[in-house]
Amino acid sequence: MNAPSASRHPYLSPDAPRVLAHRGLVTEDAAAQGVVENSFAAVAEAHAAGAAYVESDCHVTADGEVVLFHDDDLQRVAGDARRIADVRLHELEELMAGRGGLVTLGQALEAFPDVRFNLDVKAEAAAEGVGRLVAPHAHRVLVTSFSDERRRAALAAAFAAGAEIRPATSPGSATVARLVALVALRQGRRVKAALEGLDALQVPERQGPLPVATRGLIRAAHAAGVEVHVWTVNDEADMQRLLDRGVDGLVTDRADTALALVNDRRTSAD
Repeated sequence: MNAPSASRHPYLSPDAPRVLAHRGLVTEDAAAQGVVENSFAAVAEAHAAGAAYVESDCHVTADGEVVLFHDDDLQRVAGDARRIADVRLHELEELMAGRGGLVTLGQALEAFPDVRFNLDVKAEAAAEGVGRLVAPHAHRVLVTSFSDERRRAALAAAFAAGAEIRPATSPGSATVARLVALVALRQGRRVKAALEGLDALQVPERQGPLPVATRGLIRAAHAAGVEVHVWTVNDEADMQRLLDRGVDGLVTDRADTALALVNDRRTSAD
């Protein structure tokens, strides 16, 4: 399905398909107890369910701590209008205490040494901290961002902090849009050049009316040794359909469901 294993980043071993637990895993029971996404409890639940990969997001607090948090403010998660960048770590810990517990990026990497983290750099101010923190863990981290500038800044910071290898990486939205156009125009050489230095394309199946994770894009990525991971896939029938299409990873809020499906497919194939 993909390039020979010898050419893959260690993050992408063993073979696909991969289940990436989107912001951890919050089951109905956990949600009823107040647990929220990207909390320590959500990451722990994903790990307990057997997820080898956790997708999360990085912001930085007022006192410079990189935390796992998707939104740039606390409104949706905690009913607090303040921005993450304006809140100190101890304040955020207090707010998250009854919601599954805050987890910093450093804590996540240390507490879950066998989990591979897919990290979306959400804020420019977080890029340097993300790179520095993941440097010793580059073999099990993929760095991405909607902004290629933020993504590259985090990768550069990882090397500056002594990373022995580059973290795996997936491109920003501008690069993805360019790739979709090049594939549609059958510009094979330019597609291959645009995929250089990438390990995965992490994309939605569609962007509005525009198909993104097409068979053509998947074939082009695979020809270059690059995986295709689709987000955010929560319906079991959609999971089956996309895996049948050849995608290598599912980013999902229902990691438990996706893991069961992937295991069943592997058993059936044996």
